[in-house]
Amino acid sequence: MCTMKTQKIRNIFAMLLMMLICIPAAGKIKLYKDSVKYDVRLGYNIGGTAPINMPATIRGLHKYTLQPNVIISINGKHKLEGRWGLMSGFRFEYKDMEVDARVKNYYVDIVMGGQSLSGTYTGHNVCKVKQFMITLPVMATYDISKNFQLHAGPYVSVLLSKEFSGYVYNGHLRVDRPTGPKVEMGGKDGAHGVFDFSDHMRRIQYGFSAGADWQFTNLWGAYAEINWGLSGIHHSDFKTIDPTLYPIFGSLGVIYRL
Repeated sequence: MCTMKTQKIRNIFAMLLMMLICIPAAGKIKLYKDSVKYDVRLGYNIGGTAPINMPATIRGLHKYTLQPNVIISINGKHKLEGRWGLMSGFRFEYKDMEVDARVKNYYVDIVMGGQSLSGTYTGHNVCKVKQFMITLPVMATYDISKNFQLHAGPYVSVLLSKEFSGYVYNGHLRVDRPTGPKVEMGGKDGAHGVFDFSDHMRRIQYGFSAGADWQFTNLWGAYAEINWGLSGIHHSDFKTIDPTLYPIFGSLGVIYRL
């Protein structure tokens, strides 16, 4: 199993490397001499893991807690003919989230008092997601002006550490079915149920990035970007949480040109 996963990672990186080589060659595009420029970026991710369409079982967001989602990356840009270019690099980033949501008839699988319970839950659900990853984007760039640039393209992330855990409180669980036996959940410091689905998280994620760079001096600039995950954070055979949760994050940061 580990060998298959390692081979899959190698195949993805090989594919992206081929993209870096082949895209400039397509149509006999000529690279300018000394056209490669490098920069270092320091940024911050804000967002979360969420379904595309919010289900009726989630009634509202009680609390959203900001996380230390630092991003550090190094990028190289290859200038092509005209205003176009190609940018890629490596970034180390956190995509953590902590939310306290109000839910109704939400299916959960928890542990309470050493006993495993499953069923529909109504009350508060606190979810904590921790993801530290290395990301490889491959993006086309377009120069609007000398100092303003747009970029967009796919990315692949390999998670170096992952966690999906939480607890439910101030509510009740109907065991097995909506009309099943009722189990009361206490407050945060009382008798409440906990869950941990970290083992069901994907090690590899992929998605699409789009953003803009503004170079306000020769060395310094700023950027804004949206990173939309196209793969759910859990394996496809994981059915405890429905619907699928996708990592959707926006980022802001500064650029230092090397």
